[in-house]
Amino acid sequence: MTTQEFLQKMLSGAVADAGSDMHMMMHELSQRALKITAHLNGLYHEPAELRGIFSELIGKPVDESFGLFPPFYTDCGLNTTIGKNVFINSGCRFQDWGGITIGDGTLIGHNVVIATINHGLAPEKRHDNIPAPVTIGKNVWIGSNATVLPGVTIGENSVVAAGAVVTRDAEPYTVVGGVPAKLIKRAETGSFGGDGASGKF
Repeated sequence: MTTQEFLQKMLSGAVADAGSDMHMMMHELSQRALKITAHLNGLYHEPAELRGIFSELIGKPVDESFGLFPPFYTDCGLNTTIGKNVFINSGCRFQDWGGITIGDGTLIGHNVVIATINHGLAPEKRHDNIPAPVTIGKNVWIGSNATVLPGVTIGENSVVAAGAVVTRDAEPYTVVGGVPAKLIKRAETGSFGGDGASGKF
């Protein structure tokens, strides 16, 4: 199985049973990610160099508008896709086996965790890996120490409050918060307008 075939299987929701070829591939790719993130986090890098290292980590180019404050951690990296004008603050952890897509203009606060793997509930299945993607729309703001769980979609222009645990989809133009996260507010208008200021929460 090639790396690309494996990644596509994970994106499709195929379960990586404990001890299977897919599970062994996870271990192999984790070592790759550990090596690259050790280099990313261990030294100061100019912004352009940092973007180059991050591009290597995710296996695809990031736009020159991308910003990151290390440290950053991931156990794969290759199933992450980043839009333009995205900023990721320090201490974030992306478990992207099931796929993480981040839309243009999104801001991700300190220590945010995005997880795309569940384990089997039954003890004999506890070491199986069950992937489900996380999709984050455009212009989302995720506050510090929030956790986004597998299978969640966060709609465009929404806000996830600091410390929230997002277990289900968040609609566009909403604020969600709490554990588990619930709707706090909706936008008063359907659009914020071009300058981001014409709508109110």
